[in-house]
Amino acid sequence: MRQGPVVREILVVDSGSTDGTVQLVQDAMRHDDRIRLLQDDPLPAGWVGKVWALQHGLHHATADWILGIDADTEPKPGMADGVLAAAEEQGFDAVSFAPRFVMSTAAERWLQPALLVTLIYRFGAAGTDANDERVMANGQCFLARRSTLLAAGGYTSARGSFCDDVTLARHLARAGLHVGFLDGSRLYDVRSYTSAREAWREWGRSLDLKDASSPRRQWADVAFLLVVQGTPAPVLLAMMLLGAGSLPLLATSAALLAVRVMLQRALAPLYDRRGVAFWLSPLADPLAAIRILMSTLQRPRVWRGRQYPLSSSQVRLH
Repeated sequence: MRQGPVVREILVVDSGSTDGTVQLVQDAMRHDDRIRLLQDDPLPAGWVGKVWALQHGLHHATADWILGIDADTEPKPGMADGVLAAAEEQGFDAVSFAPRFVMSTAAERWLQPALLVTLIYRFGAAGTDANDERVMANGQCFLARRSTLLAAGGYTSARGSFCDDVTLARHLARAGLHVGFLDGSRLYDVRSYTSAREAWREWGRSLDLKDASSPRRQWADVAFLLVVQGTPAPVLLAMMLLGAGSLPLLATSAALLAVRVMLQRALAPLYDRRGVAFWLSPLADPLAAIRILMSTLQRPRVWRGRQYPLSSSQVRLH
C-alpha cells in the first residue's frame, strides 16, 4: 500500500485460511481501492498449494508486470520502483531478488547462514551470471512480465515443485528469456521462520532444489558440498586433537575454511543482527551439508502444514 502509483493493483490470494487474513484484507480494502481479495479454487492433483495460488492470481492480474511476494516479505519504501527499474534497465523478462534476513535467536543466526551458503557454493551469489541450468531465483520477490508468464503457461511448469521459484526461472531461461537474480537486501526484509528448528525442517526440505535439477546434477552438488563445505572444519579439528595428519590435507582444509570465513564477512550485510553466533556459523557447515544430503534422499510430504500424499512420479517435474 505504501509503494506508490507504480503499483496498479494488489491481489491477495487466500486459500481458505482461518487465521483472520480475510478480515485484515477486507479492512485494508476500505482504505485502498487497489486491493482485491481472491479465493482460489480447490487444489488440483499434482499442484503445490502456493503455485496454484500464484496461477490463480495471474489469471486475475491486468498490469504489464507481475510482482509476486510472499506473506513473509516485508517491503521497504520504494521496493516496487526499485525492482521495476532494475528489470527495465537490464532488459530482464523475469528477475528476482535476494532479501535481508531478520532473525531473533542466536541459534538461527548460527545455522541459517550455513544453509544459505549451500546455495552460494552451488550457484553463486546474487548478481552472478548463470546459464539456464544454474540460474537462481527467489519467490519472495519475483518480478516478471505478465505476457512472458502467460506465454509460458503461467506457473504450470512449476506446479508440482517445492522450489517453484527456481523451477520457473530455469524453465523461462531454457526458453531463451533473459532471467536474473539480484541483491535486494535494501529493498525488503524477510522473516521466514521463527526458530532454527523450523528453518532446519522447512527450508531444508526444498534447499536441495531437486525439482529444478537433474538427478545427476543433484548428486554432483551433494558430493561437492560434502567435500568443500562439510569436511574442512571437522578435518582441522580432528588434526588438532590428534596432532597428526598430512600437510596437503591440512593446507587444503585450512584454505577452504579461510574462504568460508571470508564469505561469512560478505554475507554480513544480508542480516539485520549478527553477533557471536553469526560469526561462528562456519562451524555449522557440516550440519548444512548433511541437511542437503537428507533432503536429497527423501521427497517432502508436508509443506507449511498441508499434506501432499502424491508419489514423486506424479509431482516431480524437470
